Formats: sequence, C-alpha cells, structure tokens
Amino acid sequence: MTGFLVSTAWLADHLGDADIVLLDASYHLAPTGRDAAAEFAAGHIPQAQFLNLGALNDPAGRFDNTVPTAQQFQDRVRALGVSADSHVILYDDSPLKSAARGWFLFTLFGAGHVSILDGGLAKWKAEGRPETQEVTQRPAGDFTAAPNPDLLRDKQAVLASIGTAAQVVDARGAARFTAAEPEPRPGMASGHIPGARNLPIGLLYEADGTMKDAGGIEAEFIGAGVDLARPVITSCGSGVTAAVLSLALARLGKTDVALYDGSWSEWGSDPATPKAERPAVG
Repeated sequence: MTGFLVSTAWLADHLGDADIVLLDASYHLAPTGRDAAAEFAAGHIPQAQFLNLGALNDPAGRFDNTVPTAQQFQDRVRALGVSADSHVILYDDSPLKSAARGWFLFTLFGAGHVSILDGGLAKWKAEGRPETQEVTQRPAGDFTAAPNPDLLRDKQAVLASIGTAAQVVDARGAARFTAAEPEPRPGMASGHIPGARNLPIGLLYEADGTMKDAGGIEAEFIGAGVDLARPVITSCGSGVTAAVLSLALARLGKTDVALYDGSWSEWGSDPATPKAERPAVG
C-alpha cells in the first residue's frame, strides 16, 4: 500500500509496474542558473519522463505559475501517458521541493493515485541507484481532468478571509516574510498578508531530504502558531512552495486546505492590498 510518499527502495522494486508513470517535476528559480531540462537530460531515474513543471501553467495568467486550465493540464499529462488508472510518482532535485507542486496539480485536477518520491533524486543518487540518459516514451493516456475548485483561492477570497477563522500560512523564508529581505521580483512590495503565519518549507524535512513524519509536521505547524482545527490557506511567492504546506497538511489528514494561486506575486504587486511586516501574535 502506498500513500502520499514512496521510498526509494519501494520505487526501485516497482519501476517495472505497468501502472506507474514516473515524472521528474524539478523546477528552479531563474536566479539559480539551473536548467531542469538540461539536468534531466544529463541523468535521471530510469523510465522517468520530464514533466516540465516550469511550463505547466496558464500562459495567459498575469503572474508566475498561474495554475493551468483543465484542458492545458489534461493535454500535457495525456502526452506523458497518464491514464485514469495510472499511479503517478513525482520526484525532484530542487530546494523548492517542487514535486509537491506537481502533486498539487494532479490532485487539483482529480488524479486518484499520486505519490512523491521521498527524498527525491538526491536520495536516489546518494544510495547509488541507477540513472540513465535514455528517453522514455509512453503511449498517450486517457486521463480526464476534473478540477476541484475548493482547493484554490483567489485574491478576493483571501482578502475576505482576513479576520475570519481561515488562516493564511506562508511558506517563504522568514526574512522575506518580515520584509528584512526584499522580494526577488522587481517592483514588488515586501512583507506578508496580515494575520498570516510563517512556516518555511525547510522545517518540514529531515537532513536527508525526506519529509518529517506526522508528529514532526504537526509540531512545526503548531510551533508556527497555526491552529490545526481551523481552515488553512497556503501561500508563498508564486504558488510552488505553498504546495509543500498543502502536502504536509494532507499527510495530517486535514482536508479544509486551499492554495492561494497568485500568492505574493499577486498580493505584493497590488498597491491596494493590505500588507504587514511584523509577525502575527496570539
């Protein structure tokens, strides 16, 4: 039985399973100078395909990483061989833990069996497991996207949530959250959504890159001042690392969680939105 995460040992034993579609969901921010596609071509887990997460968005959107339309997502994953009965396994080699963004998109569009390789490519390589440069091609799949709008929030919904039971949890680093460091995107205000709590994603992982267990995850959210009995809206810079928070909460069995699609890219670029710099208390 598999769940949100699969181990490197489990994947090694199941690479030949007919239902598995293995996808590299690595994504890097432009300032890092890393090229996810080039790194995939240089070496990847056998039978993996490149998801191209950096392009899996709606090009008509005004902000980075706007969630793709159902048709855009469906067309892309069908081309990778994803069908209704596929077990999609995602991995990455990114400090952004970007496989979680892939997991979120598949979940948003109704995929029934999606897992993340715990520890990602780094753990796979550290264990001396095989890599290849061979290109895998699968027959087109029949996946049909069935989006769940309850998993997303827009700016108006987040504005309306301020002062209510819903809590915004921001995955950005503490320095950006408190405006001690400027935003990397030009012309964008610093700070955070009023009342938001801050939980940088690095706190949710062990030293070997595997995600903490449920007890460790719960402790980090509580330590950040999050009331797990109340609804949560996850946010970050552009919606990528917010998905890590959504994944972590899903592992706790929490279902009243939605992701703010525009995140700080939208909020911080709008002079009319309220902004805070000091962390919320109480």
